[in-house]
Order: sequence, then structure tokens, then C-alpha cells
Amino acid sequence: MKILVAVKRVVDYNVKIRVKSDNTGVDIAHAKMSMNPFDEIAVEEAVRLKEAGIASEVIVVSAGVSQSQETLRTALALGADRAILVETEVELQPLAVAKILQAVSVKEQPQLIILGKQAIDDDCNQTGQMLAALLDFPQATFASKLTVAEGKATVTREVDGGLETISLTLPAVVTTDLRLNEPRYATLPNIMKAKKKPLEVIKSGDLSIDLQPRLKTLKVVEPAKRTAGVMVADVAALLEKLTHEAKVI
Repeated sequence: MKILVAVKRVVDYNVKIRVKSDNTGVDIAHAKMSMNPFDEIAVEEAVRLKEAGIASEVIVVSAGVSQSQETLRTALALGADRAILVETEVELQPLAVAKILQAVSVKEQPQLIILGKQAIDDDCNQTGQMLAALLDFPQATFASKLTVAEGKATVTREVDGGLETISLTLPAVVTTDLRLNEPRYATLPNIMKAKKKPLEVIKSGDLSIDLQPRLKTLKVVEPAKRTAGVMVADVAALLEKLTHEAKVI
């Protein structure tokens, strides 16, 4: 069984982002970049399925600028077999990414496609669902447990009322939640081995896909700074502020 995993290059979650002075977006010129955390979980799950003898090959794919090769090499160091980069300078939105993954899936014919449920930079949570629709595959989102056997995937997913377990006929699309697994760290020997693993670069123009953005970002601003707290003398003063000033009780 072949598994395709999508990964995205994003600003590292430990970095405090800065908004550009003209409020057109986030300044990433000198920011540390890394793999989207939810995609790390997707890679880990695919590698575990391969280690269990269920999958025969794990392919990671990314779309974006040439620097995304670094993210793909990280995925290869974590245990993926080969990588594909669809290189483009166009600002990619979820529908465009879904179309790219559709084209790669048609070529590679994976039996299972795993994605992170969302990227931490735009929080869209749309690509997996759009990809399933384009491929006409069954889908399971927010997976906290995944079992694959006899041509079916059994997925436990987190819903508002608790947990829901569903069965999908392969091929299928699964998006990962935080509690699915804990990603491993790439060891130095595996990092060295990853440099020799195959990484194919495809120009987006060769796929004949319309990648033009459908949405326009009008303005990006930082969240309002929290105001300093106020010390009160006693409970009576606290109640006075909550009742008459803040009017919350």
C-alpha cells in the first residue's frame, strides 16, 4: 500500500511573528521556518503504518517555493521514502493546494492520503476536505486514532459530543488531530540518509492547473495588547469594579 502525505513549510510555532509595516501580511523574511506541526503527525502516522508492514511506501509532497525542499528533507529524515515538490512562487490558497495534490495523487495512485487537519499559519482547515471532493474519495477529519486493515481504514475522530468511529473504504483521505500520535525526532544518521533519498521537483506550470488566488487579504493586524491589571484593596472594591465599571456582574 502506498501512502501520500502532504506537508507545508510554515513559520516555526516558537517564533513570535511580526506584521509587515504596511499591514499586508506577516513578515517572514528572517523568520525560522519548519514543518507544520499537524503535518509532522501525518508523517509519523504514515511511517508507523510502514513499520507495521501495512504500507510499502511513504511519499511526502509539498507545494511552494524552492526552500520547501528543506521541509521535505525533514520528512525524509523522519522515515518517508521519497519526496515531491511542486515548485511555484504563486500565493497558494487551499483550493490551489488541493488541485496540486489531486494531480500528484492521480499520478502516484496512493491508497491512503494523510494530511494535517490545518496549517498553523492560516488555520483554514479546508485542504483535506477539498482534496477528498476533487478525488471523490471518502474522508475522515480530526483523526485521533487510525487503523488500516483489509482494504479499509477505521478512524476514531473527535467531535463535539465525544468520539466518533467510522470505517472508510480505501482509497481515502484522512486529516490528523493532535492526539493521533507524538512525532519522533530525526536522528543524525537519518538526517544524513535523507540527503540521498529521491526528491523530485515539478514546476507548477507543468501540471496545467489554475493556481490564482480566489481570496484577497485586505489587512493583517496584531492582536490588541492586554492591559495591565489593577490591584484592589478588598473584596468590596473588587465587587464595585466588576459591578459598576466592568459591568460583568
